Amino acid sequence: MELLLAFLNTRDVELGTDVLDDAAAWRTWVAERGLGDVGDLAQARAVRTTLRASLGERSERLDGPAPAAGLIRVDLSHGVPMMSSEDALGAVLGAAARLAVLGSWERFKICQAEGCLWAFFDRSRNRSRMWCSMQVCGNREKARNWRERRALSVS
Repeated sequence: MELLLAFLNTRDVELGTDVLDDAAAWRTWVAERGLGDVGDLAQARAVRTTLRASLGERSERLDGPAPAAGLIRVDLSHGVPMMSSEDALGAVLGAAARLAVLGSWERFKICQAEGCLWAFFDRSRNRSRMWCSMQVCGNREKARNWRERRALSVS
């Protein structure tokens, strides 16, 4: 789960940074996680865009999600099937596939706060969380909504 969240959040809208805009930064990101081969940077962007689009993000970069693929191998380790990959995208897509099979994919969401777009895992009982952080984004959004309602009632 952590690998998938880290990959989905390689772009930080608030800070204006994107690991996938720089080949060296992408190589560092992959190396820090021990994911093997870096693979194609354009394919990494397509995979991230496609995954985030499936979580409900509307991308301004592409007209629609691009097809994405990664090589995943299934090995038997002590008689137990284990997914593995020799490249970063295969590892990320393998993690995503595992979470989908386990029924956890629906809990991955994109923060609804204006200007955030951080991916997070919704641990709430009824799966209704809207913000990556109630203390930061949720508080900001609720305060903004309150100010808007107050301004309407005063006018």
